[in-house]
Amino acid sequence: MKRFIGFIKKEFYHIFRDKRSMLILFGMPIVQLLLFGFVITNDLKDVKMAVVDHSKDEYTLEIINKITSSGYFKLVENLDGIAQVDEIFRKGETKVVLVFEPDFGKNLVKGSHASVQLLTDASEPNMANMEVNYLQGILQNYNVEINRGKRVPNQIVPQTRMYFNAELESVYMFIPGIMATILMLVSAMMTSISIAREKELGTMEILLVSPLQPWQIILGKVTPYLVLSFINALVIVGMGYFVFGVPVLGSFVLLMAESVLFILLALSLGIFISTVSDSQQVAMMLSMFALMLPTILLSGFIFPLRNMPLPLQILSNIIPPRWFIVIIKNIMLKGTGFEFVWKETLILIGMTAGLIALSVKKFKIRLE
Repeated sequence: MKRFIGFIKKEFYHIFRDKRSMLILFGMPIVQLLLFGFVITNDLKDVKMAVVDHSKDEYTLEIINKITSSGYFKLVENLDGIAQVDEIFRKGETKVVLVFEPDFGKNLVKGSHASVQLLTDASEPNMANMEVNYLQGILQNYNVEINRGKRVPNQIVPQTRMYFNAELESVYMFIPGIMATILMLVSAMMTSISIAREKELGTMEILLVSPLQPWQIILGKVTPYLVLSFINALVIVGMGYFVFGVPVLGSFVLLMAESVLFILLALSLGIFISTVSDSQQVAMMLSMFALMLPTILLSGFIFPLRNMPLPLQILSNIIPPRWFIVIIKNIMLKGTGFEFVWKETLILIGMTAGLIALSVKKFKIRLE
């Protein structure tokens, strides 16, 4: 029994001495709990909204105030006409537009009913459906308030239109997210493991003393994954189009060029992970911990970023898939060109250059 207790003590000592084991045992559960607790929410918060008010009477002002004071919607712009709606949706910031008909108040009082159009960006179908439900609920409450004590009820009739995804197909949301997730995980994880395997087996030193330059070794390692990941991108877009009916309304060449850029970024991240990893196991752990959870939770793939606490919104800015998913949705679902995604493209280019610079610096330090 003393030997057994001694063996248990030894095991505890080894676990406590290994910082990576402690991180897995205690760090990961805490991080996952915090992420899931803050990220997974079904509530709306500060949804950016624009208004086309053809009537501009006391009733439309009351309705707008009621909607914005609910805390669910935030008025960001007053539009002059319906022609501006398409452009504002393509920019991607505004998610809802209210359109009040001319003489809204007069029709409501004298004609007993008035129409308001609810236009939503349905490239995120679940959120679009929820936004419409919240708006209809607020309008219904307003109907109840103005009809108290009246024999002939006045009625506001909402008319709904979903932009970019009229059928509210959830696959329109999943295809861009799955594409970003697969390209990130496959490219980064496999690259980091491949280079870490060379170091773990001791064959990296053999490669370094060969006539090949270090950059040639790295390039030779990542080129196969660049080609395979590009084929993955083609397969995903092809299956989305032919199997699930997800359109590619914008330039296919631009979509593929952006995909190559994102793959290069993922490969750069994989190289950087490999420079700080001495074994395949460490590379795998870092890849899973640093890529999988943030890609799924903090990229806007499933859960809208605007619903998250401010610290997580700030943290999401360094998650590459967040920007790539915006690019994919704009090109595939909205049919926009480079003028609408240039900012996200520059961010991805900057991240790629930064990761390559860090990897080269780390690689040189290890050589010395």
